Amino acid sequence: MNPTACILVIGNEILSGRTQDVNVQYLARRLSELGITLAEVRIIPDRSEVIVTTLCDVRARFEHIFTTGGIGPTHDDITAPCVAEAFGVPWVVHPETFRLLEAHFRPGEFNAARQRMATLPQGATPITNSVSIAPGFSIGNVHVLAGVPRIMQAMFEAVAPTLRHGTPVTSRSWYALGLFEGTLAAGLSEIQDRYPDLDIGSYPFGRPDGRRGVALVCKGLDRGAVLAAAQATHDLIAQLGFTPQEGEPPP
Repeated sequence: MNPTACILVIGNEILSGRTQDVNVQYLARRLSELGITLAEVRIIPDRSEVIVTTLCDVRARFEHIFTTGGIGPTHDDITAPCVAEAFGVPWVVHPETFRLLEAHFRPGEFNAARQRMATLPQGATPITNSVSIAPGFSIGNVHVLAGVPRIMQAMFEAVAPTLRHGTPVTSRSWYALGLFEGTLAAGLSEIQDRYPDLDIGSYPFGRPDGRRGVALVCKGLDRGAVLAAAQATHDLIAQLGFTPQEGEPPP
């Protein structure tokens, strides 16, 4: 079986609606490409008791945990000390990271707030940050990433080669304009019954010009089964009198 993963999105700004999360979409796609099954996503606040309790829960149930957010220099960036507490280790200055950041900032700029970014759970391994220097870190099966998308992506790509991979997910899709879910529901259910190990879904869409339609997506680890199921969805669309178009519908 493929390894499983859970993403913890940490931040009051996400829960309040002030900031729109885009990190989950990126991580979900990349994990799928690496053959890691994303099994759960949680959005939790910047509250130490919630972060610690949630970490203790999910790290016992999934092979990989990815957190995003809360590792900057301000008072509400509390992810790192919470991870330390969850693992039962002290939150200490990481000498190598301290020297890296000290050399990065101009004299006098590496203040106490910025020094927080060089403080990691004892035993943690820094994750390289090629964008803004201050690293994320891994400890056990928990990988702590930044919340800023460009930095998060750089950190994930740095840690990705160290993760246990599985079989990449194969995905194929067809869509049709003018077709609706109610029309194809029975036929699609029959296809799903024939391929119970695949994830087969229908996704309605609309275009700015008012035209609507539906996309049918087949995903799974068995490439041959995915291709056969996708052909079946193509044929279903055609049998209903619509024109199947391969891929995702354009915006």
